[in-house]
Amino acid sequence: MSQSEEKETTEKEMVSSEPGPKTASVNPRAVCSVCKRLYREPKILPCLHTFCSDCIGQLEPFSASPRGRSNGPEGGGRSEEAAEKDRGAVSVTVLCPECDTEVDIPQSGPAGLSTDHLALDEVFLETLVSDGPLGCDLCGEGSAESRCEVCSVNLCEFCCQAHRRQKRTASHSVQAVAELKARGRLCRPVLCSLHPGQELRLFCQPCDLSVCLECAATLHREHRCCPTHDVIDHHGDRIRELVSVHLRPRLERLEESLQKVEISQENLRVRVDATANEIRAFARGYASAVEAHCLSLLRRLEELRVQRRNHLHLQRAQLEQALLDVRGSVEFAERLLSCGSDAEILSVKGVTLRRLTSLAERRYGPQLAAVAPDDGSSICFLPGEPAGEVEGYPVVGVISSRTVDVNRCTTEGEGLQQGMEGQQGHFTLMCRDSRGEQLARGGEHVLVSIVHKEKKNCTVETTVADGKDGSYIVSYKPEEPGEYSVWVCVRAQHVKGSPFILNVKKKFRLHSGTFHCCSFCSSGGAKEARCGCPGTMPGGFKGCGHGHKGHPGKHHWSCCGSTIEKSECLPQSIFAAVSPRGLLRTVEL
Repeated sequence: MSQSEEKETTEKEMVSSEPGPKTASVNPRAVCSVCKRLYREPKILPCLHTFCSDCIGQLEPFSASPRGRSNGPEGGGRSEEAAEKDRGAVSVTVLCPECDTEVDIPQSGPAGLSTDHLALDEVFLETLVSDGPLGCDLCGEGSAESRCEVCSVNLCEFCCQAHRRQKRTASHSVQAVAELKARGRLCRPVLCSLHPGQELRLFCQPCDLSVCLECAATLHREHRCCPTHDVIDHHGDRIRELVSVHLRPRLERLEESLQKVEISQENLRVRVDATANEIRAFARGYASAVEAHCLSLLRRLEELRVQRRNHLHLQRAQLEQALLDVRGSVEFAERLLSCGSDAEILSVKGVTLRRLTSLAERRYGPQLAAVAPDDGSSICFLPGEPAGEVEGYPVVGVISSRTVDVNRCTTEGEGLQQGMEGQQGHFTLMCRDSRGEQLARGGEHVLVSIVHKEKKNCTVETTVADGKDGSYIVSYKPEEPGEYSVWVCVRAQHVKGSPFILNVKKKFRLHSGTFHCCSFCSSGGAKEARCGCPGTMPGGFKGCGHGHKGHPGKHHWSCCGSTIEKSECLPQSIFAAVSPRGLLRTVEL
């Protein structure tokens, strides 16, 4: 059995016999974060995270690209043929399971990565401090007394002697387990992967690679190879400089920033929890207040129901009594007239007439004279109306039982008295209760009718918009001038002031004819005065006019073919208001 095969077999036996770390006492530096077991052939990724070789080989490839220069495994030289072969190889990229960094895997696979010897030391130390005696990794029967630092296997006394007798493993460094436990740490050599048993004691500067004596004599014979202790200061100082000068301060700043973030997270959690508790307490209090307000509204509603019900019962009893009185008297009178003799009728005539007259002249109260009894339509719930505070919490929602009083309703707006032909007019109806306060709800039956006073078949279409707050906006558009009667009714009853008088004025239109001057009036009776047109007047006057004499001579104007009547004589200021200004220059005096 070769050294690599023996090592692989023993490590597999170790893996199969090693239980996964399940307790907190296991050193986390000896456990792979992927398989959660002790490291098996730990390899270092370029991001400096260590995983088992098998775990790295099972990672899903992230991408693949042609390789340029590749770094071989730690220690040992590389032939030119192998280097030439790697130049045409393809590099596989995977994501580090620890930091999600994209890292390249050599063409040779995880075996081409550097071995983490520190992780191997941690694994061995973990096995040393574990409870129970160590078993032999080769035979599995005896207890381990020695350990081969090259093969990383524990050996019983018999296997240790056999291990030293074999040619391939005779030069391996074998240490006593008791001595290793006493030391508490490992100081084992790092061996060359190309020349088993050869320790990496030299460093090839051109190749930037640790080599053994045989590598220096063969593969690197033309290179400058120095002892590792001669170059460790230079390279160690470079690492130390990067850590102490650049990374350590950054690490401290990152830790400080992380600590601030953690403190902020904790403060945020505490604040959110406190606010959540406040919200829950507020919600509980508010729910209690809303429930109390709900009960109060229901009690108020029940009071209204009992009040209205008693009122209706009284009204019904009075109506039944009145109906009984009238029906009895009518039946008696009809039976008397149909069945009684003349003497019988005359004998009870006095008492009968007094009773019938009393019933005919009797005046009933408002509750009996009402056309429609109270059906509760005035009772409504206003969810958006403020209702004060309950237990310190503001609540909304009130029960309104106010009814509209037609005699208290009012109208507002100039559109109720004046309008213009062909233009939209508006006025507002405000529904109020018996106290004169505006109702906070809509839904009343409002009827508005606009009829021409002279042309009864001329009506104006109206639109009533319910404002849902007791106001109703009425819109109309008259097509003819004149006086109109405006009926405004609520619940089939006229409001105060209805019917109203609406005066619709005629709309002035732009004059498209000729503007004339009354020559007689403008010139004080001079016959030579002319208008801009060739018209004449009776009596030898050359200008146009109204055909009258004795006018005081003030400058007046008239318009032919316009909306102004031809017989009118208007002052200049009025005429200028209805005539285009530029046409006045056509006048000749």
